[in-house]
Amino acid sequence: MEDLREGLLLGCGNPLLDISAVADEKFLQKYDLKPDNAILAEDKHMPLYEELVERYNAEYIAGGSVQNSLRVAQWILEKPNVAVFFGCVGDDKFSKILETKARSDGVNVQYQYTQEAPTGTCAVLITGTHRSLCANLAAANLFTKDHLATPDNKKLLENAEYYYISGFFLTVSPPSIMEVAHHANKHNRMFMMNLSAPFLSEFYKEPMMAALPFVDILFGNEAEAECFAQQQSWDEKDMKDIGKKMVNLPKENPNRPRIVIITQGQNPVLLIQEDSIEEFPVEKLKREEVVDTNGAGDAFVGGFLSQYVQKKPLGVCIRCGNWAARQIIQRSGCTFEGKPTFEE
Repeated sequence: MEDLREGLLLGCGNPLLDISAVADEKFLQKYDLKPDNAILAEDKHMPLYEELVERYNAEYIAGGSVQNSLRVAQWILEKPNVAVFFGCVGDDKFSKILETKARSDGVNVQYQYTQEAPTGTCAVLITGTHRSLCANLAAANLFTKDHLATPDNKKLLENAEYYYISGFFLTVSPPSIMEVAHHANKHNRMFMMNLSAPFLSEFYKEPMMAALPFVDILFGNEAEAECFAQQQSWDEKDMKDIGKKMVNLPKENPNRPRIVIITQGQNPVLLIQEDSIEEFPVEKLKREEVVDTNGAGDAFVGGFLSQYVQKKPLGVCIRCGNWAARQIIQRSGCTFEGKPTFEE
């Protein structure tokens, strides 16, 4: 742990306040939502946030995919401010709740503030063991590349050795993603990205394919990988074959072959490298132990990053990812408590 310094890991994403509630099929149908999916809110979804708060006993939880991953990484590292987070929020009470929560979890949040929109929110609708996400990005949508250029933030960008960005950020600021990607590439540092949701491979294909040559580690789940393959017009249906093709997509820095990591729910995690494919089993939970799968993917990445920045072997990183996801699934939202008990 001695080389764990502040600001080692930098993430960019959408800071969102999760409004989480147990809902029913009827509610999903009313707003045209599917279980285990993630979408951006349209006009027709706007009334659902109020309704959740008024009728469904909703709770507020600090959210946003990258911010969640960094919070989980910080929890496991037990040393504050190793991770820095950039994202845009409104100047309102929600952003204060978010900042307090993220900072108390050890993340050095450096938000960009806007007067033009409220802090983004994400409805998390839990039906049984499924979750459906509907994000109203609001302020999160207004992040601009200038935020990376302020003297203090530029220092933070230059100080980091690991960069992590969610695919969700493709809908917000591709120029910021490319700025970070070029910086990482130029200084031979790790640039990591997540496919994040199936719709991104389809509707944000161009910025995604522009960023991909810079990506050293690509994360995704099977639904996201499948959609990615379809959008590339690949015939492959098997996850291992899809992962192999992802590894071999063009790469800016050929000295560092791309690594692809595909999670498959309760099936083994695939670690796909240039010359090998490894499977890491996932310890199954009893049905009654599963409280809420929201944040499982974010937690997996958080667990992975906590070990990766300590230069642990990839196998240890993935096992910690699985361990973290298992903890989060047994709680409501992407939350945790107590001392982490992960053992290599």
